[in-house]
Amino acid sequence: MSANLSTNGAPAIEVVNLDKYYGERRALNNLNFTVNRGEILGFLGPNGAGKTTTMRILTGYMPPSSGTARVAGFDVTKNSLDVRSRIGYLPENVPLYLDMTVADYLAFVAKLHHVKNVKAAVERAMELVNISERADSTINKLSKGYRQRVGIAQAIAHEPQVLILDEPTIGLDPRQIIEVRELIRNLGKEHTIILSTHILPEVSQTCTRVLIIRDGQIVAEDTPQRLGAAMSQSEHIHLQVAHAADDIPTELEKIQGVLAVRKTQTDIYEIETTLNHDRRADIATLAVQRGWGVLELRPVRLSLEDVFLQLTTQEQEQDYLADAVEDMDE
Repeated sequence: MSANLSTNGAPAIEVVNLDKYYGERRALNNLNFTVNRGEILGFLGPNGAGKTTTMRILTGYMPPSSGTARVAGFDVTKNSLDVRSRIGYLPENVPLYLDMTVADYLAFVAKLHHVKNVKAAVERAMELVNISERADSTINKLSKGYRQRVGIAQAIAHEPQVLILDEPTIGLDPRQIIEVRELIRNLGKEHTIILSTHILPEVSQTCTRVLIIRDGQIVAEDTPQRLGAAMSQSEHIHLQVAHAADDIPTELEKIQGVLAVRKTQTDIYEIETTLNHDRRADIATLAVQRGWGVLELRPVRLSLEDVFLQLTTQEQEQDYLADAVEDMDE
């Protein structure tokens, strides 16, 4: 039975009115979110947004100033040991013992978690991350990619229900990134995962839901696909034709619902239309009637990177303006 299906009906993670202060600075501001079992949640935000603080609270590393956080139904403050036995954590800088072999290190970690059958747990963890053939290798002889796999193996050695992965692909080459990304997807079949990363395409390709945090508050939450649609004020369509003509923008703008047409290359046009009205059929019909020859016609969505920049850059500009006003007042 998978780790997620072996618990009661509580959400995998539940955060309610969470606050955290460092002195007078408020790192988390009434944070609320839930992660359901089997989800791979992308946890995004600029530096200093509160991501690391949230992960440290969830893993029992530090207490919140107020509010509650529960993992598999257990309060992280009142039931810290229960939480730690149900959570696996891969920090950005994995604390590996480089002079130990892979198998010995994983056995050491399993014993710390009071795993009953250490040998079986180690073999299972190595098999899941595909490092069984390196069991007797000392960690200092492993590549960055294999060390990251060992880090993930130590996080799953005790078969936790929840995995928290902080920048799991940082420093890896493109091939290693693809391998770790696939590994995370496979782990998501048996675990609930929070993935914190700055590599936004990784989130789009791996996560079932995205949460963006800024200044300790959630500013966006949805699937990667729906976030782009929600942030758009209009629809955009990409059109490439075989026979470019000077009157194409003017003709396209005559179609009902077309707001603007921009020529981006000799034969390529970006067409802005009203929301919730697909104008591709009208555009295709006009192109056929005029003999333009349609080579490509497709919708253009905001990427997760576009959404992230909109949400975070706006705040940075507001902060800059606020600081400027304060300087003028002084």
